[in-house]
Amino acid sequence: MKKTTYLLILIFTISFGSQLKAQDMLQRYQRAEQFLSKNITKLTKNISVDPNWVKDSDDFWFKEETEKGYKFMYFNAKKKEITEAFDHAKMAEIIGKLIDKNVNPDSLKLNNLTFIERGKIGFQVKKKKLEVNLKDYTISEKEKEEKPAKWQSKSPDGKWTVSVKLYNLYLTNNETGEEVALTDDGIEKYEYATPLSWYKMKDESAGEKYDPSIYVRWSKDSRKFVCSRLDRRKVGKLFLYQSLPDSGMRAKVWSYERALPGEEPIYTEYYSFDVGSKSKVKINFPPFADFTGSIYPAWFKNNKAFYFARFERGYGKLELFKADAETGETNKLFTEESKTMVEYQVVNCHWREDESQFFWTSERDGWCHIYAVDGKTGLVKKQLTKGEFVVHNIVKVDEKKELVYFIAGGKEEGRDPYYKHLYAVDFEGKEVKLFTPENANHSISISPDGNYFTDSYSTISTKPTHVIRSTKNGKVVAELAQSNIDKLLEAGYKMPQPFKVKARDGKTDIYGAMFYPSDFDPSKKYPVIDGTYSGPQAVRTPKSFARAYRAADVSLAELGFIVITIDGLGTAKRSKAFHNFSHKNLGDIGAEDHISGMKQLAETHPYLNLERVGIYGHSAGGYDAAHALLIKPDFYKVAVSSAGNHDHGMAKAWWPEQYMGLPGKHYKEQSNLTLAKNLKGKLLLVHGDMDNNVNPASSLRLAAELIKENKDFELLLIPNRNHGLSGHPYFIRKRWDWFVEHLMGVKPPSEYKIKSYTYK
Repeated sequence: MKKTTYLLILIFTISFGSQLKAQDMLQRYQRAEQFLSKNITKLTKNISVDPNWVKDSDDFWFKEETEKGYKFMYFNAKKKEITEAFDHAKMAEIIGKLIDKNVNPDSLKLNNLTFIERGKIGFQVKKKKLEVNLKDYTISEKEKEEKPAKWQSKSPDGKWTVSVKLYNLYLTNNETGEEVALTDDGIEKYEYATPLSWYKMKDESAGEKYDPSIYVRWSKDSRKFVCSRLDRRKVGKLFLYQSLPDSGMRAKVWSYERALPGEEPIYTEYYSFDVGSKSKVKINFPPFADFTGSIYPAWFKNNKAFYFARFERGYGKLELFKADAETGETNKLFTEESKTMVEYQVVNCHWREDESQFFWTSERDGWCHIYAVDGKTGLVKKQLTKGEFVVHNIVKVDEKKELVYFIAGGKEEGRDPYYKHLYAVDFEGKEVKLFTPENANHSISISPDGNYFTDSYSTISTKPTHVIRSTKNGKVVAELAQSNIDKLLEAGYKMPQPFKVKARDGKTDIYGAMFYPSDFDPSKKYPVIDGTYSGPQAVRTPKSFARAYRAADVSLAELGFIVITIDGLGTAKRSKAFHNFSHKNLGDIGAEDHISGMKQLAETHPYLNLERVGIYGHSAGGYDAAHALLIKPDFYKVAVSSAGNHDHGMAKAWWPEQYMGLPGKHYKEQSNLTLAKNLKGKLLLVHGDMDNNVNPASSLRLAAELIKENKDFELLLIPNRNHGLSGHPYFIRKRWDWFVEHLMGVKPPSEYKIKSYTYK
């Protein structure tokens, strides 16, 4: 055979093989699209059940998904039974006559549905507010109650409305219509009742536009309210350049107020107002910086005093105060301090009605636990929970039973410490009762009367079970809607697998999950992608089925990768020592734990190809992804970094100050900008140009440093997109392409279009 013939055969073979590979990759993209969050949820039924509790009762209604649509169901606590909330066919007929249109009983749209009482419901259809008597299905039309405007707040009894106009407060008697001014000294950027906001934007081309909103806390007797007065006069601005405005050819510039770490912040003062005397009282307390509103003002039952808390800048100290609403005098009740930081997320404060004591959560013994504190002296009376587990939050205090109900993780031996369970502890701390015994993650909602709670439990590899239980002993009273994942499994969905490995110290257990493609073959080698978010306030690894099957990791794995997520040292919901690892150390990003964990997994999972490891993340995870290529370039080869806060000195003040303390040299040392010269791998930076959470300047400044260092990378700016990129189809496709081309080494399908999402 001639050489030319061999050459032709070789060319044909290579060409045909490339076509097969391209066709295979196209099919993988199509399957990956099927497993995107928006699409994958269509393959399941009743993954979650959301109870809507009937006021001051143990009854609730919920939606149950069916093959035809959904139905409204009702739990009658007295009878301990679940039935259809009403006759859906009759309800469809009633609504159909009102709107002169056929209505499907399996897809009733009952806006603002409320159960006024057993046997009577209210809802809105178009602009009509209706009430239906379920005994005889008689219907009555009610006057639509006007919702207060965003600059108005109505008292609980409906008799008063307080409004903000031109920076000042006005009070209206809703019975007479009489309006009086409560303040006259409010000025621009130093007004009353403005809620704290990091994100309110101003069109610089239109100039300053007064667009007020209001936030006040009414006393339960409607005689008083308390509000803050924010001093924003020294706060700097950040800017966004909108190249693609709604109309016209001129770009727009937008601004928003944002204190950066260490800068002059917004200062808060408190005032109380008496609607009877039309008087105001300034709370005797110096203005303070409040970035999170950790414990907003809350009234005591006597309606004469309220409590609030403030963090010291740098988050090393949290103080709880009681304020007399009539005199303005304040009294410091309690102080929480830490040599590192007081985590704002663990703070819970629940008072007894007689104000004799309050229940407080603290990490002071090394784990987050509940303490009973004397309401007058502020001295700790008793530690109610103890041990190597974490109290996540207090969900109810039952004074009649003298029980504190709380969610915690890590108490049950041999279980994933992140699994949430419901417990109760008596006021003396003598006994802790478990109400959710299953080895799974539990989502809890307790009734207003406190006799029952709904419990939806699952793991990332077992479908959800929904039940209602008694708060006496956790006994199951009834089963709610059954989850169905048959179509999901028929589509080839492969359950992710949880795992436990050791942290870098060789002692501490850390946890994660692996996501597989649906055609997984253990005899093959797979490139690995690290899905990262090491933000110390979060746990990235999903613990429930609902979070796992909708994760972006699922569709990414479908392309032919193993996606791994690990929560290393420094992340949330573990011991104080575990969490402290991230203090002033966000640049660690848990990389050593991730790498150590993957190497341990590779020993027993030979299909993991650790010669080809990529990483992706968003926001703080975007910082992680870029940072990984800069500090561990010999392990991580490819990264997609979206909306990354690449220098903590450029971020909103609360987050860096919470975990990094006040600015110092460690800010610069851990900045991706400082480390740009280290880049070796393939880096894709992505940012929305209208991101008012992490300003796009963060990615642009990193790009500038990479250019200065003559590094190869790509930058994608998405026009008119804010911080949320997860549902943007072009971004999703570019992220897929980047890993397929640079990590897998295969040419991605040309300009694959994800049809199930809107391109804008």
